[in-house]
Amino acid sequence: MSTATPPSPAPSPVAPSSSSPLRQPGFRWYFAGQTVSQLGSSMAPVALAFAVLDASAQAGDLGLVLAARMLPLLGFMLIGGVVADRFSRRLVLVTANLGSALTQGAIAVLLLTGHYAAWPIAGLGFLNGVLGAFTFPALRGLLPELVSKDGLQRANALLGTVKNGTKVFGPALSGVLVVTAGGGMAIVLDALSYLLAAMFLARLPPSGRITAKGRWHFARDLREGWSTFRHTSWLWPITLAFCAVNLVNTGSWQVLAPQLTADLSSPVTWGLVLGVRGAGMLLSSSLLYRLTVRRFLVWGQLAITLNALPLLALGARLPVPWLIAASFVAGIGSSVSAIAWDTSLQEHIPTGVLSRVSAYDDLFSYLAIPVGLLAVGPLSQSFGPYTVIIVSGLLFIVIAVLPLAAPAVRELPHTAPER
Repeated sequence: MSTATPPSPAPSPVAPSSSSPLRQPGFRWYFAGQTVSQLGSSMAPVALAFAVLDASAQAGDLGLVLAARMLPLLGFMLIGGVVADRFSRRLVLVTANLGSALTQGAIAVLLLTGHYAAWPIAGLGFLNGVLGAFTFPALRGLLPELVSKDGLQRANALLGTVKNGTKVFGPALSGVLVVTAGGGMAIVLDALSYLLAAMFLARLPPSGRITAKGRWHFARDLREGWSTFRHTSWLWPITLAFCAVNLVNTGSWQVLAPQLTADLSSPVTWGLVLGVRGAGMLLSSSLLYRLTVRRFLVWGQLAITLNALPLLALGARLPVPWLIAASFVAGIGSSVSAIAWDTSLQEHIPTGVLSRVSAYDDLFSYLAIPVGLLAVGPLSQSFGPYTVIIVSGLLFIVIAVLPLAAPAVRELPHTAPER
């Protein structure tokens, strides 16, 4: 691997450990912050959707609010990566979580007091998206400061278990709150979760990273991150592959799949499909805490191909039990891939540039999502939804395995957990 690494403060050493990452105080606070934050974030979309639709009765308002949060995530991601590498990631995360608590709290106040208006809520959602663009690179970059290399797989598996568990239970809990207390109260809980996360993250022990001193050359820092990204021979092929995968998959899964599932059975089945997929993700993240996986990146790339199975099942019009089984297996593959990717980045990208490289990875991976969402409608009208979704599934598999042709991807070593 050839990289151009910028000078950066050395991270504080973390002793190798064969025990649980939860034995390390820094990771415990990080884990607690992520647990409450993920629970709140899993509840917020359901609550916001019903709150906005109940207040305005216009789907266009909801689209505006959702788009207002998505756009700054893409637009500010690189800035967030530079800031997370340049300054204390703990400070970045505490500040971003406090800001998110304020923005979500303000949205809740507007809804609870009956002062709903689409543009103010969209504006607050935009601010929340900006804060998210600073949060994600800092989170990925902070973990190697808290656990040793041999503990990264276990740490990511624990975090994946929490994330996947909240995907299963969070929306259901939010739905109960919406029915009993209204969407505004569920968003209040989301705001409180950000506040609690900020408190937990503020307890992180000091590390070797301190606020950088001297003149800040933003453009130079950005170029250094780009240089590392493009010279890391195993990284960019997978990032480009995920960009193409998101192009062919997102529209098919988010737009066509619910419609075809309802045609095959009923709208209730789509909820079951998502729940079973979440259960598969939860199972695999739990197993990866104990399993030793050599060539983790290769297995992760093979596992992501399982996400094509529900698309192929729908395209072939298989019975509902087959679709549900395919969704469960897809969930297993999705979680394995995500944990393998995070662990590989954290093991092999220098800590001082990790947040910037992560930002480039996220930006290029997600850039094609809006295109895929917009293109799937015209394509399904021209060729038929079943043709589009089955072709999407086949392309998914081909694109996902293409990076394995690169020796750098196949041969990337993995620091497996010690036993």
